[in-house]
Parts: sequence; structure tokens; C-alpha cells
Amino acid sequence: MDKATIIQLIISHLRQSLHAGTHAARASSAAATDPDSRAENKYDTRSLEASYLARGQALRVAETTDALAAFTSLQPRSFGPADPILEGALVELLGPDGRFFCFIGPAAGGTEIPWGDATVMVVTRSSPLGSRLLRQSAGAIIELSQGRPSSRLRIVSVC
Repeated sequence: MDKATIIQLIISHLRQSLHAGTHAARASSAAATDPDSRAENKYDTRSLEASYLARGQALRVAETTDALAAFTSLQPRSFGPADPILEGALVELLGPDGRFFCFIGPAAGGTEIPWGDATVMVVTRSSPLGSRLLRQSAGAIIELSQGRPSSRLRIVSVC
């Protein structure tokens, strides 16, 4: 498994998200400051809603910018079968629904990247899955039970 390629795919996805988010933030900012958005009466909240949307879009752009910087500076490293899982690890898991892959990233948790015939999901150390995977190694069994019936996952490989 080529982690450098996966990291480049994540960076490409983040660049696309940043481009789309920047466009959306500019459009929502323009809508919030447009003279046609002025309230026509005390119940008209178009301008207020547009400003909330513009603020949310701007925050999303800032988060994506930070995630892009974090992945751009991430140096892939190799993990052996007995090495503990740390940031930068690509982890293959086996659960009740079959095999799946997670990349322990510095940001952009929840991002899914198609990779061959599989999908790699970015998880961060602050996520329930990411926090359970940290410091484990290949062969370990972890249990997830966040708001649903418990799931047992076996760590198949770490690279």
C-alpha cells in the first residue's frame, strides 16, 4: 500500500474542497452584504441568515486550509507489524461488515478517499475510532460502542 499516494489523494480532495468552499464563502458573503438583502420588515431575517451562512462558510474554509497545510507537511513513515499505531498510519480493519481502511490523519476526519476497489477513511486521534486505534498494533481487537450496539474490530495490518 502506497501511503504517499493516499496522502496525495487526500491533498487533492482538500484542494478541491477548498476551491469549492472559497467560492461558496464569497457568494454567501456577497449575499449578506447585498442591498437587496435588507430587511423589509421586522420579521425579515434574510440578511441575518445570509451573514450566519457566510460566517459558517468562512470557518469551513479556514478548517480546510489548516487541514491542507497539515497534510502537505505530513511525512509518510513505515510501520512494522509490532509498531504502535500513530498519526500517519494506514490501518486495515476487519469488522462485522467486512474489511475497511483508515488513515490516521492530523485533520479532515471523516474524509473518504476512493482507492482502487476500496475506500480509505481519514480518522483523527479525537474521533472514537481514532482514539481506540492509537497505540494498538496489528492483531489487536478493539471495541466500539458509541451510541449503538458494540462492534468488535480486529486490526489486520498497519503500514
